[in-house]
Amino acid sequence: MSDSIVIIPTYNEKENIEKIIRKVFSLSKSFDILIIDDGSPDGTALIVKDLQKEYQSLQLVERKGKLGLGTAYIAGFKWCLERQYNFIFEMDADFSHNPEDLINLYNACNTEKPTLTIGSRYKSGVNVVNWPMGRVIMSYYASAYVRLITGMDIRDTTAGFVCYNRKVLEAIPFDKIKMKGYGFQIEMKFTTWKMKFNIIEVPIIFTDRKQGTSKMSGGIFSEAVWGVIKMKWKSFFRNYKQVN
Repeated sequence: MSDSIVIIPTYNEKENIEKIIRKVFSLSKSFDILIIDDGSPDGTALIVKDLQKEYQSLQLVERKGKLGLGTAYIAGFKWCLERQYNFIFEMDADFSHNPEDLINLYNACNTEKPTLTIGSRYKSGVNVVNWPMGRVIMSYYASAYVRLITGMDIRDTTAGFVCYNRKVLEAIPFDKIKMKGYGFQIEMKFTTWKMKFNIIEVPIIFTDRKQGTSKMSGGIFSEAVWGVIKMKWKSFFRNYKQVN
């Protein structure tokens, strides 16, 4: 058993799932993998089950239907905390996040202070490959909007490639995390920041998926836009644990 585990939420990722699993297990550092599959009708979970015969460190949680990115990660966090993992990662299945960067995120997170490390597309310029210009602009200015509303000094507030020290996740009350889509990523970072945990951005190159279908939608984007204002307003009436 590794000290680190990578949570990968899936819905219809049959084109990518075997390749991403094999790539993570081929890295020089050992990582366990937890797949959270939301009832993929394309048979993604069946592929994972077949690979479990080969990899003892591959775990699978199956859920009935699409329940949202946020709830998938929270289910994964709880699963991992119960099993005493020290470093818990979020990563997409579609190779938009380079598995090689897991080691850089781990090294940055393995500090004396409880830390959240972020695989950042915007820490050193704009490092996005194969996205249409309109989507790059939307994503870049979405992060700028979040910084403006929240006051966080984080360049990539919507990033979904991160590593949490377990002490950070143990301190976050998951029942207070309300956003379900990509706004979930913002809310988790905001809560971590308000609790005064250490946050480090590690520059990465983000490459758009080559296979499968994007899960981005207008509803997800709208939730993040309005959800940030609501989140900020509620923060004025909430006490956050302070970390020395």
